[in-house]
Amino acid sequence: MPAPRKYPDELRERAVREVRSTGRPVTHVARDLGIHKEALRSWVRQAEADAGERDDRLTSSELEELKQLRKENAELRRANEILKAASVFFAQEIDRPRTRPSR
Repeated sequence: MPAPRKYPDELRERAVREVRSTGRPVTHVARDLGIHKEALRSWVRQAEADAGERDDRLTSSELEELKQLRKENAELRRANEILKAASVFFAQEIDRPRTRPSR
């Protein structure tokens, strides 16, 4: 379960919009709004990536897709481990000599 967000989405959007539209430094906007400057800097970078202005970060949709694919990959790995264990179990059952029940 992800950690709860410290700042509401509305505040994030407002802060990013203010930095991008006014051109004020991130540290000044962060101080005015009571936000940690590195958090705001990260939000601005992500907004720039989402707008296609940065190539060094994944967009939000790409990050979500990557998260989903990693989750699916982990699930498939667990399923493969279960199938391998089942294969070993059934192979041992087949190789075991059968005895007839006595009457």
